[in-house]
Amino acid sequence: MKKIVSGIQPTNKITLGNYIGAIMPSVFAQDNANIYLFVADLHSLTNIFDHKKISDNIKNVIITYLASGIDLSKTHLFIQSNITCVGTLGHILLCHTTMGELNRMTQYKDKSSKITNANKTEFIPTGLFTYPTLMAADILLYDAQGIIVGKDQKQHVELTRNIANRMNNKYGKIFIIPEPIINETNAKIMDLQNPLIKMSKSNTNEKGTIFLLDDPQVAYDKIMKAKTDLLNNVNYDPKNQPGISNLLVIYCSLTNTKISNVCKKFSSYNYKDFKIAVANKLKEFLVSFQKKYNQIQKNFSKYEKIIKKQTTQINLEASKKMLEIENKLGLKYHYAK
Repeated sequence: MKKIVSGIQPTNKITLGNYIGAIMPSVFAQDNANIYLFVADLHSLTNIFDHKKISDNIKNVIITYLASGIDLSKTHLFIQSNITCVGTLGHILLCHTTMGELNRMTQYKDKSSKITNANKTEFIPTGLFTYPTLMAADILLYDAQGIIVGKDQKQHVELTRNIANRMNNKYGKIFIIPEPIINETNAKIMDLQNPLIKMSKSNTNEKGTIFLLDDPQVAYDKIMKAKTDLLNNVNYDPKNQPGISNLLVIYCSLTNTKISNVCKKFSSYNYKDFKIAVANKLKEFLVSFQKKYNQIQKNFSKYEKIIKKQTTQINLEASKKMLEIENKLGLKYHYAK
């Protein structure tokens, strides 16, 4: 079966955007693919957050995966930092990457500018600059053929492919060349108050973000107050109607329906009535999700044992791959007997 990798950072509460863009595709794929899901705790160090909460955040991500439908009998679930050689591979890949390539990463430019604006200084973590090579290690270490990403991460996957090809050409076949897996309709959920930016855990205005652990009524109200336009026509047009298009994507994702069918269904609706339909679906989803979340939280030790066992197996697999890479690069010195 095709091997696919995906991960989420444990930096804040998980959003509806995380669920639709990253978690849902993994749940749908686990019956027909070999899924490797990880909690990207090393990546989270590039963010400014309360380090005392990271353990709770990691647990939250794991429970969220499980409550969303991830089946540990079908999917490998682990914490990034528990795989001992991922950092070593990240350094090796960094040494085969140029400053120019990293400078061109649009996510670095965007996030570094936000940090500068927030703290009024130029204190930008180097890890933010080298983030793409650690992400490449997350993919290449497991011989993944695909990586579930949003559109904003596609550039990082292209860099991963370039590094892998470069090293294959230099040292002989080492890496499988991965493909980005992007569902064009649900790849990116936008902010409810500013539909020109992505719904994010780090957005300062939480009125634009739906968190999976929001009170369902609070989430309902956020949808009802979502920014739209003056056309009052339920139509999918991200350029001219970004707000209503975003609500359409949310509705389609929660109901697993096509946008064209939903547009037809609500063609005679005004925006208020359409928002009510979206808000009701969201509320219904959150009630069901949170019930599962609470059940898993009460019995979490049972799942921890399985994840711990899986982590041991993944470490063995990763170490074997790492040994292959080191031998190709001539890094394993053989001492005289």
